Amino acid sequence: MRKSLIALCTLGILIIGTGAEAVLGCTSIMVGPRASTDGSVMTSHTCDSHRTSSAIEVVPRAQHPAGATITLTRRSEDNSGPMERYGREVTGSIPQVAETYGYLNPAYACMNEFQVAIGESTFGGREEMQSDKGLIDCETLTRLMLERATTARDAIRIGGALIEKYGWNDAGEVLTISDEKEAWAMEIIGPGKDKVGAVWVAQRVPDDHVTVYANAARIRLIDLDNPEFYMASANVISTAVEMGFYDPESGFPFQFCYAYDPGGRRSMAAKRREWRALALMAPSLKLHAESENYPFSVKPDEPITPLRVMEIFRDTYEGTDYDFVKHFSVTDEKTGQTVKSPLANPFMPYDANKLFKINGGWGWRGERTIARWYTMYATITQSRAWLPDAVGGLVWFGYDNCAMTTFVPLYVGVTDLPQDYRTDGRTTGFSRDSAWWAFNRVATLAAQRWGDMRQDVAAVRDPLQEQFLSGIADVDATAARMHQDSPAEARAYLTGYVKGACQAVVKAYWDLGDRLWTKYDEKW
Repeated sequence: MRKSLIALCTLGILIIGTGAEAVLGCTSIMVGPRASTDGSVMTSHTCDSHRTSSAIEVVPRAQHPAGATITLTRRSEDNSGPMERYGREVTGSIPQVAETYGYLNPAYACMNEFQVAIGESTFGGREEMQSDKGLIDCETLTRLMLERATTARDAIRIGGALIEKYGWNDAGEVLTISDEKEAWAMEIIGPGKDKVGAVWVAQRVPDDHVTVYANAARIRLIDLDNPEFYMASANVISTAVEMGFYDPESGFPFQFCYAYDPGGRRSMAAKRREWRALALMAPSLKLHAESENYPFSVKPDEPITPLRVMEIFRDTYEGTDYDFVKHFSVTDEKTGQTVKSPLANPFMPYDANKLFKINGGWGWRGERTIARWYTMYATITQSRAWLPDAVGGLVWFGYDNCAMTTFVPLYVGVTDLPQDYRTDGRTTGFSRDSAWWAFNRVATLAAQRWGDMRQDVAAVRDPLQEQFLSGIADVDATAARMHQDSPAEARAYLTGYVKGACQAVVKAYWDLGDRLWTKYDEKW
């Protein structure tokens, strides 16, 4: 019996290790200025794909001559190296603007010098809406927006105009966009097979609310007579009518998510994360875990901190009926009864649901936790109006599995990052030259004996995280004072601080990985 169980678990792990790369599943949480503890506006992004580049670069402001163009690329498969990864293939070129703004640029550009920030979550949507005729995919659009926009609204207008003119060539995506005053969600889908253009809608998060995206479109009713809270492409309804997704004679109002992403409301992977994130921030609402829809946004019971978002990103539904470690519950397809899953175990809080087809299977539309082993990196941004932009724009950046990582503070005003943060961990395989591998090695080891090793990870992670969080106010104050007299000196100070923080956390994780190998060598 024991050998059979070991074989079953091993098979499950093998399937998890080889099948997940077809799955893109990012989570994004947004926090309005009156919903945060300090008045900052937050957006976030877990980049849940180990094929994505781990490199992050500082792109400076630049001037461009008249008539200049920019070459556009799209995501492509690249299996030329030792590890599967995404490459980029050229789609065409468009006119460049006279001046582009500086920004921090991981796989999806995350914040620019004016504190405009972007998170992302793929929802896929109707396959018949995707077109390969356009020039712009999601990664490209985040860069174009941050290069050209000074506010969140500008980013939406500029991005909307670009994809309408030059064409969206990606699946359905939501961009969670914020600045120092407000937060917006922009849902985008293609124009239809072999067409050039896009369909999009955007909704503002109320200032005292929070929201979450988890790989499903969420915007339902739209009121374009209320531009303070809604924006959309001119074809948002007409295209749905043309494609047969909405009948204006039906007597029912148009709802974007049901027109363009009806599968999203059936996705357990999406709905469970929506429920969990909203329930953790507003437990008084007593949201039901099996609901088809949740409010677009909610008022949190307590103001939200960056640490709270980090904690949500670490979540594996512990303490709930869906706890993957202790008593993960599933629905029996024959009886409709809720029963305990045989996969609940104290060792690895990730699932083999793809193998057993539990609650819809594992990954894209099936059951999954918020924390994932295949997260490449995660960002939690803070846009802070009371500080100079170079100081106020802050990105909490963590590599790999959010349940294991320490988020390091990256100020948008930095001029450089350590070389190992600028080195892609997917290019050559395992290497101590890439910071990502320090975190991935720890997370991979700990996932095999979660019940024991999670304590070792927390003993390193939590003090480091507290050190960064508690020390940020002093760094802010020092940099703000310096900025009054010399912005260049303030940037140099912030660059030195960030480099030191990055180097300290990477060393701590390399050392932690070594200790895990040593401590558990004879305990497997």
